[in-house]
Amino acid sequence: MRHTNKQDPSAARAERAYHTRCRNRFRLACVAFALSFVLIGGRLVTLGFAGTERGGGSLQDISTTIHRPDILDRSGRLLATDIKGATLYADPARVIDKDELVEQVASVLQGIKTRELLTKLKHGRRFVRIKRELTPKQQAEIHELGLPGLGFIEEYRRVYPMGATASQVVGLVDVDNRGLGGIEKFVDDNPQLTMVASADKADEESVTISLDLGVQHVLRQELKAAMATYRAKAAASVVIDIHSGEVVGLVSLPDYDPNRREQALDKERANRIAFGVYEMGSVFKVFTVAGVLDSGLASMRSSYDASGPIHYGRFTISDFHGKGRALSVPEAFIYSSNIASAKMALHMGVERHRAFLKKLGLTRRVPTEIGETATPIVPAHWQKLNTMTIAFGHGLSVTPLQMATASLPLFNGGIGVQPTFLPRLREEAAQTSPRVLKAQTSASMLKLMRLNVLKGTAKRADTPGYRVGGKTGTAEKVVGGRYSKSALLTNFLAVFPTDAPEYLVLVMLDEPQRVAASNNAATAGVNAAPTAGKIIGKIGPILGVAPDLEDAKGQFDAKLLASY
Repeated sequence: MRHTNKQDPSAARAERAYHTRCRNRFRLACVAFALSFVLIGGRLVTLGFAGTERGGGSLQDISTTIHRPDILDRSGRLLATDIKGATLYADPARVIDKDELVEQVASVLQGIKTRELLTKLKHGRRFVRIKRELTPKQQAEIHELGLPGLGFIEEYRRVYPMGATASQVVGLVDVDNRGLGGIEKFVDDNPQLTMVASADKADEESVTISLDLGVQHVLRQELKAAMATYRAKAAASVVIDIHSGEVVGLVSLPDYDPNRREQALDKERANRIAFGVYEMGSVFKVFTVAGVLDSGLASMRSSYDASGPIHYGRFTISDFHGKGRALSVPEAFIYSSNIASAKMALHMGVERHRAFLKKLGLTRRVPTEIGETATPIVPAHWQKLNTMTIAFGHGLSVTPLQMATASLPLFNGGIGVQPTFLPRLREEAAQTSPRVLKAQTSASMLKLMRLNVLKGTAKRADTPGYRVGGKTGTAEKVVGGRYSKSALLTNFLAVFPTDAPEYLVLVMLDEPQRVAASNNAATAGVNAAPTAGKIIGKIGPILGVAPDLEDAKGQFDAKLLASY
C-alpha cells in the first residue's frame, strides 16, 4: 500500500508568515544599527571640528570677554581699543600626562600656580583656562611643546596705546574686558554713548571724550619736572574750559599704566584731583572776596582793618607778611591777608557765608562721568571760628576738581557750569546752567586775579602774551593730629587770558621742599605758580588761544594798574 506525505495548506501559510516576520525584524535591526553608527559618526565629526564643548556651546562661546568701543580724545586720537589675544586652555580628557603638561607649561609661562592647575586638570572638567593675554611669542612656544590637550581661543583684550597719559580719566577694565573705573565704567553704564565711526566702517564703534591728548602730554611733562625740581611727593593739575565745563586735561602723579592693571591698586597712584580731599589754603580766598562783593556788602574800594591779629579763645589769626594797617579789597587779595579775609567772612555772617559756599557746590560731592568726587569734609557745627578759618582756606577740605568747579562762575560771567569729560558746546552749557553770581562780581574777580600776577604773590606765573590771572594757596598739612609747618600743600588757581577768559588751570604740589630753584622757600608763589605759568605757555597754542606777543601788557593791564 502506498502512502503520500501531504502538508496542510494552513500550516504552510503560517510558516511563510513566520519567516517573513523574521526577515523584517532582521532588516529593521540592521537599519537601526546603521542609523546608530551614522549618528555616532556624525557626532564625532562635529566634535572634531567644534572642539571641546560646555553647555552646548563652542569654545568661542566659552569666552567671557566683551567687545568694547574705542575711546578717542577730542581730536579723534586713540586712547583705548580692543585687540584679539590668545587664551591658553586645556581639555583634561585629552591630556596624556597631566604632571608633564603642568611642568612644561610652567617652564614657558611665568607665574603659573602649578598645584592649582594640576588640581583643576585632575578634576575632570572639559575646559580649564590656563592663562589669558598671551603674547605671540608665548603662544608660539606653547604650540611648539606639542602637548595633547592644549588649545587656544581668541578673546578680546583692552589696549591703551598712550599708556599712563590719560589713565586717571580713561580708567581701566578687568580680565573680562568690563569697565572698572573712569570713562570705561561710564561707557558700560551708558551704552547709548557709543557712536558708529562711519557708514563704511559700520563695525567700528567709538566714544569721544573732552580730553586733549596734547594738553595731557604737557601736563605730565611739566608736573614731572616740578616734582623733580621741588622734590615733591606728588603733583596734580586740571584744565577746564570755563564756558563749557569741558575738562580738556587732567593729570595726577604718580599715575598708573592701565596696560598693567595691578598698578591701579597702589593708593599712591590714586586720582588726587577728583578723589583726594585737602584744605586748599589761601587759594580759597577767591570765594571769600567773591562772596562779600556779590552780596553787596563791599566793593573794590572797601577796606578791612588788618593792623593786628585776631584773637578768638585760644586761637590767633595773623598774616604771613602783615602790613600792619587797613587794607582795601584789592590789597587784601594781592597780599593774601588772613586777617582781612576772616573779617570779610564775618562781615557776611556765618549763615550767609555758609550758604554762599553751598551755592557754589563746595559742601557737596560733584558728579562726573568718571564718578562722583570724594565727599568734602565740612564742619559738623559751623560756628564763627569755622567761618573765619574757612575764609583763608583751613577747616573745609575739598577735592581740587571741586575747587576748580566752584571757581568757574568767578571767571565766566557768573554761570554755574558743571564739569564734564564728554564734548559739550559752550552754548549748550550756557542754556542749561544756572546763574550763581552777578556778572559784575565775575568781572571784578578777573581784575583781582590779574592784579595778583602783576603786583602780588603770583608774579612767577606771568606768561608773555597770555595775561594770566591767579591766586596762590599754601596749606599746612595735618600730621599726627597737628598742622605741620614742614609738610605743605601748595596750589595755584589760574585763568587766562583775563581780558577774554577761556580756560582755568589748577596746579597742586604735595610737600614740595625748600630748594635753590625756589630760593629755599616752599610756598605756592615759588613752585606751583611758575609751574602753572609754564603749562599755560605750552597749552595755549594747543587750545587755540594765540599769545598776544606784540602787546604783551595790553590795554586791560594798563587800565587795571591805573585804577589800582
